[in-house]
Amino acid sequence: MSWFNNISMNSYHLFNQIRIKKSFLCVGLDTEFEKIPESIRSVEQPQLEFNRGIIHATHSQVIAYKLNTAFYEARGADGWKEMEQTVALIRSVDPDIMVIADAKRGDIGNTSEMYARAFFDRMNVDAVTVSPYMGYDSISAFLKRNDRWVIILAVTSNKSAEDFQFLKVNDGEETLYEKVLLTSKKWGTADNIIYVAGATRSEQILQIRKHIPDHFLLVPGIGAQGGSLEEVAGYGINSRCGLIINSSRAIIFADHSQNFARTAHEKAVEIQQQMESILKNHKLI
Repeated sequence: MSWFNNISMNSYHLFNQIRIKKSFLCVGLDTEFEKIPESIRSVEQPQLEFNRGIIHATHSQVIAYKLNTAFYEARGADGWKEMEQTVALIRSVDPDIMVIADAKRGDIGNTSEMYARAFFDRMNVDAVTVSPYMGYDSISAFLKRNDRWVIILAVTSNKSAEDFQFLKVNDGEETLYEKVLLTSKKWGTADNIIYVAGATRSEQILQIRKHIPDHFLLVPGIGAQGGSLEEVAGYGINSRCGLIINSSRAIIFADHSQNFARTAHEKAVEIQQQMESILKNHKLI
């Protein structure tokens, strides 16, 4: 059984996997049905079959897979089943790989508890992305699982993040996202809370690190969205790396032909080699 699924899981174990694989790459299994090669779309379980190809081609280069649940939920019961089967497949291929449900849930009371049960107890993922907008009540049910991670949205990579995240609060002394960091970091520890910090706002990562120097950051926006791996690492790396860099479309949809898996492998290797160099430069491996 994966060390992610027992009580001793913590940031040290995650860093150990980074050192073993010389990588801090997360591949996003944002498996949009319409982008799957036509030859796979006609099989009985198309998303699972596509994911199987990606996972077998990239697992040696990654420390995590992130499943954007919307792409599976849109297909109803079939999609949900294939998402569960994808999680099981990852476990069978490499039980030490972290599995993230990118669900962006955020509700309170029994509803939040049911979300926690769905993803942690039924689907058996290691981490779930959550929105902190409704406060501690929307996070607490997920934090009760001492052996799992909660990934809190802090600074996202979309353009309209500025609508709310950068608003000034406390008489202009801090931004709303900083208030989220300062408040939510008291709810758990660096061993069970990770924060989303978008690569397209890499300069903000330096400010984020002032508030949470020890937490891991899940960083989307590398690749297709234009974020720079070198810039993110320069601003955000810490003594245990502290970064999980997600790349989705740039890897899984780099090739729409039947050679998609081979191309995904090549792209993953390319990024892993860059990460190995960064880790060596920071004397982390």
